[in-house]
Amino acid sequence: MTTAPWSRDQPTSDEDDARMPENEIDHWTPQAVEAIRSRYRAERDKRLRPEGNSQYQRAAGELADYADDPWSDGPRQRPPLTDEIDAAVIGAGFGGLLAGAHLRKAGLSSIRLIDTAGGVGGTWYWNRYPGVACDIESYIYLPLLEEVGGMPSRKYAPGAEVRRHAERIADHFDLNRDALLHTAVTGLKWDDERSRWRVSTDRGDDFLARYVVVSSGLFGTPKLPGLPGIDEFEGRAFHTSRWDYTYTGGSEDVPEYPGLADKRVAVIGTGATSVQVVPSIAPHCGELLVVQRTPSTVDTRDDSPTDPAWWKRTTRESGWQRRRRDNFITLITGGAADEDLVRDKWTDTAPVRGRKLLMSGKGGPDPAFAFEVADHQKMTEMRQRVADIVADPGTAAALQPWYRHLCKRPCFSDTYLQAFNRDNVRLIDTDGQGVERITARGVVVGGVEHPVDVLIFGTGFELGVDAAGRARKMIRGRDGITLHDYWADGMRTLHGATSRGFPNLFQLVTTQNTITVNYGHVLEERAEHLGAMVTEAEKRGALVEPTEQAQTAWVDTIRAKAADMEAFQAECTPGYFNEEGMPRKRNESYGGGALEFSELVRRWITDGGLDEVLSD
Repeated sequence: MTTAPWSRDQPTSDEDDARMPENEIDHWTPQAVEAIRSRYRAERDKRLRPEGNSQYQRAAGELADYADDPWSDGPRQRPPLTDEIDAAVIGAGFGGLLAGAHLRKAGLSSIRLIDTAGGVGGTWYWNRYPGVACDIESYIYLPLLEEVGGMPSRKYAPGAEVRRHAERIADHFDLNRDALLHTAVTGLKWDDERSRWRVSTDRGDDFLARYVVVSSGLFGTPKLPGLPGIDEFEGRAFHTSRWDYTYTGGSEDVPEYPGLADKRVAVIGTGATSVQVVPSIAPHCGELLVVQRTPSTVDTRDDSPTDPAWWKRTTRESGWQRRRRDNFITLITGGAADEDLVRDKWTDTAPVRGRKLLMSGKGGPDPAFAFEVADHQKMTEMRQRVADIVADPGTAAALQPWYRHLCKRPCFSDTYLQAFNRDNVRLIDTDGQGVERITARGVVVGGVEHPVDVLIFGTGFELGVDAAGRARKMIRGRDGITLHDYWADGMRTLHGATSRGFPNLFQLVTTQNTITVNYGHVLEERAEHLGAMVTEAEKRGALVEPTEQAQTAWVDTIRAKAADMEAFQAECTPGYFNEEGMPRKRNESYGGGALEFSELVRRWITDGGLDEVLSD
């Protein structure tokens, strides 16, 4: 499929998805930009649903089987614990492991990881589907890689390797010894007389902890579409995070799936997970139907094995990982660096192009317009890539994304789009409406039933205010007030880590601090911050609790520095970035960026800031 040259005087159409003009901004007219805006809004409006996040449902009740743990033999019998420990860490993903590591460095002895999973790793414990791998370079994503050791086999390490790295961290810092797995925390209550947290669980545990760290992670509980008939399907159905190798055959190490050879398989969802799953299973399916609400952007990946000689040169100097991470963040936020160390498509996003356009002097007088033009250029290239790869014109048109570049997390693959050229792969595009319902035999889209033998839900994880709200309701600080009620009028924290009235409670979250695409970097920085506070608290015999003044000052800083993203997100196609088209009114992220935030916290620590968070 080829496309016609872009006309500045007429809007684009489904049949004529055209290239933008040359990169100079003066080629653009308001009419040209408005034509694309109109197309984006039309595509967004197709997908807007009044129920927002409520269009999904939890894997609970009659659907609880979708959340069962297929990777372990289930919980072992044990008596409830009623002891006292130094620290309870809720969550055994990378956040919890890093918290445990830095608590160990702070001198704590009894550190208890608590997780509903049967092992450590968080997202990487659950995600073992075919093709799962990092989408951030593994050399900068894997936390504590320089300290714990190990050479990733590839630039983008496969999921099993990432999980094994998590297990190495647990072993290195002796975090398995006291871990409670297959266990969910049901309550956290501060005991003012004892200056301890009382921790209760669904296994009958009721123990005391001096410190509590909440790091339950972003991706763990699968979510399912709230579709009529989802519990009536008579074939095999599972979520990608609970992949059923007993049915499909194969394993993480054996990428062959004979159980699908004579089956009609439907994958529902076309986000980052499905971009990895689809090309991995396509050669093994009798027929594969890919059911799409919204196409992802799919840029080149260019994965490669790690060259041992290059690795030896790169890692010979101490601090190499932090330098590489900082270089990556500098470049993806449009900053200048002498060299691009990572050199992948993350440093070619639309905002990066916008900043380069401005710095070149060709951006014109309106920075917002320059950024939008850069975005349109990038997205046109993404649509053109689809047209160049996918042979069938109708399929190619349906796979072309029509929204601003960072409305959805960008995807990278050199095999996903190519999979649609296979005779046994068919795209079922729902034109933004999603699946209508599920029957005993298959899925209904636009009134047409598509019979299938296997349903695979690549619909992501519970990630929203509902999940956070449930967690906050179970945390009771001084005078029995819940964290949910304390934050009823807005979050109140110091650096997003601690809140007044909730002593010795730490949160490894992304609100009121910072976030970047390399979440492993964020978690490691947050854990270092936690470790510094606990180390000093241990020296002084103090509680960790911010003063009212310090907390208020930080909230004011967040309000002053936060970028106003509501208008941008409201224009975006619905997804988890914008709460399914209903973005939050208030941005709770530090607007100065990840590197600025990290430097701010380091200066705060060295300049005596810990006095603002430690009390007798």
